[in-house]
Amino acid sequence: MRGIRASSLLLFGVVLIQLLAAQTDAQGPKSKWQTLTGFSPRVIARGGFSGLFPDSSIDAYNFAMLTSVPDVVLWCDLQLTKDAAGICFPGMTMSNASTVEAAYPNRTNTYLVNGVSTQGWFTVDFSLKDLSKVNLIRGILSRSERFDGNGYSIMTVQDLNTQLKPQGLWLNVQHEAFYAQHNLSMTTFLTTTFKTVIIDFISSPEVNFFKKIAGRFGREGPTFVFRFLEKEAFEPTTNRTYGSILSNLTFVKTFASGILVPKSYVLPLDDKQYLLPSTSLVQDAHKAGLEVFVSGFANDADIAHDHSYDPVSEYLSFVDNGNFSVDGVLSDFPITASASVECFSHMGRNATKQVDFLVISKNGASGDYPGCTDLAYAKAIKDGADVIDCSVQMSSDGTPFCSSSIDLGNTTMVAQTTFRNRSTNVPELSSVGGTYTFSLTWPEIQTLTPAISNPYRTYNMFRNPNERNAGKLVSLTDFLNLAKNSTSLSGVLISVENAAYLRENQGLDVVKAVLDTLTETGYTNITTKKVMIQSTNSSVLVDFKKQSKYETVYKIEETIRDVLDSAIEEIKTFASAVVIVKSSVFPDSEGFVTVQTNVVERLQKSQLPVYVEVFQNEFVSQPYDFFSDATVEINSYVTGAGVNGTITEFPFTAARYRKNRCLGSKETPPYMAPVQPGGLLQVVSHASLPPAEAPNPVFTDADVTEPPLPPVSAKPPASTPGTPSTPSTNAPAPSGQTRLTLSLLLSVFAMVLASLLLL
Repeated sequence: MRGIRASSLLLFGVVLIQLLAAQTDAQGPKSKWQTLTGFSPRVIARGGFSGLFPDSSIDAYNFAMLTSVPDVVLWCDLQLTKDAAGICFPGMTMSNASTVEAAYPNRTNTYLVNGVSTQGWFTVDFSLKDLSKVNLIRGILSRSERFDGNGYSIMTVQDLNTQLKPQGLWLNVQHEAFYAQHNLSMTTFLTTTFKTVIIDFISSPEVNFFKKIAGRFGREGPTFVFRFLEKEAFEPTTNRTYGSILSNLTFVKTFASGILVPKSYVLPLDDKQYLLPSTSLVQDAHKAGLEVFVSGFANDADIAHDHSYDPVSEYLSFVDNGNFSVDGVLSDFPITASASVECFSHMGRNATKQVDFLVISKNGASGDYPGCTDLAYAKAIKDGADVIDCSVQMSSDGTPFCSSSIDLGNTTMVAQTTFRNRSTNVPELSSVGGTYTFSLTWPEIQTLTPAISNPYRTYNMFRNPNERNAGKLVSLTDFLNLAKNSTSLSGVLISVENAAYLRENQGLDVVKAVLDTLTETGYTNITTKKVMIQSTNSSVLVDFKKQSKYETVYKIEETIRDVLDSAIEEIKTFASAVVIVKSSVFPDSEGFVTVQTNVVERLQKSQLPVYVEVFQNEFVSQPYDFFSDATVEINSYVTGAGVNGTITEFPFTAARYRKNRCLGSKETPPYMAPVQPGGLLQVVSHASLPPAEAPNPVFTDADVTEPPLPPVSAKPPASTPGTPSTPSTNAPAPSGQTRLTLSLLLSVFAMVLASLLLL
């Protein structure tokens, strides 16, 4: 059995949370909470921090205590071995979350469990000594397998108590009747154990179990909690459905002080995963004198679309919705539950900012609506963005408008219209054909239906399907007028790409179009709204800098590990800020952060603010180090790495983060401290480490320098719809030395042409 000393040393040495910050009890006044007792809701860690480590392992329990509220309750699914030892294991059959199958391949059995024939490796067939050869592993396959090789032993209740000394202990007894059939008594085990172990809560889905243990613990005994399973399921000892028992809470009160229910009992969902109106269960239970605990919280599981893949929003809908508060939440990720309760509850939309950084939208609130539409921009403003962005594209008639891609097939339903016949092959822009913005007029583009981005559809994760085609594309003029009329925005960011191609091949000058539109809409060089011009091409920013005094932002789209001083000095000649990708701050290997680079620090020392993109709420977008929680990720970049701004598809999450009251505390609690880069990998056994990867490149001045943009060519005659245009052989590279060489050739050609005209 692994001892607490070795495990604690390991975790303390690597812990992702900076635990020098003292744990502070941030409980608010009783009057703030609509719980039965008036105190803040309990955070119950199901199997410890089981969203990361194997359920019920020593590190799962230890990490839950280190990263949660001080009074976090540790949940143990109590099972009995054939020699009556009480162990913590998520089920009475063991193949799903342990190595029992490898240790005892021939020890399967079949039993009736609540009348259902069930096959597997049952705890009742093994002694505690037998199980010393069995280790704990992940039970949910979508979670990381890297900790499976750590050799976690199965813990007894006594192990958990003596090694960890938890502030709260919850024993869940799921199958008391089954164990009784095998001459094992849960009642005897619990009453005996209670003499040496403080048990705070005991739950069970079986009514008769509570009748058996009634009066066995005295006045200072544990709180009894009746666990409701799915409404259609039958409670085995009364042969009534849980739905029918729910209608008689006064009956439940005769043997229990609380109830534990799935999330859907309180906030049901429709068949599309949208919230339905809340039930009156919490209020009804409180009237009956019952506390309400809710199960099913996991950051890496499906949640209602209403929450935009943000687990903090989901927690708040149960604990701080203005109408009721549940009395506790059962979570696989107790760090998120802790922060939701103690940092984000009772905050209010007008709460004071506790940390200052720019919240910049990415195509508006494109996580909730099709990007670059009126609805996406309106929501970004409402959600608290400081700056909204427009990626400028050009129509064939020279109208600048906002779209995240020059290929309309990536952002609209153009493939379902007759305009699909205008698809062309343009190797300079893509290796596959596309229907490009410069192939349609602006009136034609306005007829297109926008499409929401679903970057993680391969994981069966879809954004706001009810609004997947909502809104309309907006011109740059409309975008700028919308921003100008907003009192909350501090500025706009205009992104310009493909300027060289558009000038040379399509006769379209996007730089001039942007400058003209800014002037026409009243964005002079001296304006109340900040204007930022962003590009990956230094030549574009040089052109803007020559013609205006707008702030210029250089985007480094490559993942880099460092940047040379000479490159920084070159950037400063044409840009006043820099955008980098997230992995240039925290590079990762197979889902684990490896280190923190010094890129942010080096750029900031040269007075270049650093904005980082792109932040998304979906847990699959984040390394495991951030616990499947977008707020933890943002906190690590802002408080940990010190970035000046986040570029996000979900502005609400970032805007809410900077107002949370834990950031204003004298001592930052562990659930609001930034992660320690590379810490999680140190908890992984050496044999399970991901393979080493080649280091990312260093950004040099050769990657920055570009000659001027080519002149605007005469616009080529319109090609017949469906006929591929002839691609130019001089495709501008996105960055680097190849881009420099091509630009030099263009510049030489332009000089030769000019000299011939003078002859």
